[in-house]
Amino acid sequence: MNICQSCGMPMENQELNGKNKDGSVNTEYCVYCYPNGEFNKPDETLEEMVETCVPFLVREGFTEEGAKKHLESTLKSLKRWV
Repeated sequence: MNICQSCGMPMENQELNGKNKDGSVNTEYCVYCYPNGEFNKPDETLEEMVETCVPFLVREGFTEEGAKKHLESTLKSLKRWV
């Protein structure tokens, strides 16, 4: 299973994969980060991505602080942020 190289979301099925400009499947980025051949928020910083993702991890059982720490340590190693 691939994970989005921008937000870290598991892409469990093809419907979660992003799309390239030509409409083909992009397996590196999710549909939320890379819907049409470019990033949804091209100027988004790593810090802003962390804040965007915290609520999703909280819904999965993380505390807000735990989610933030987890994201800060993992997202920085993903392709978009290296």
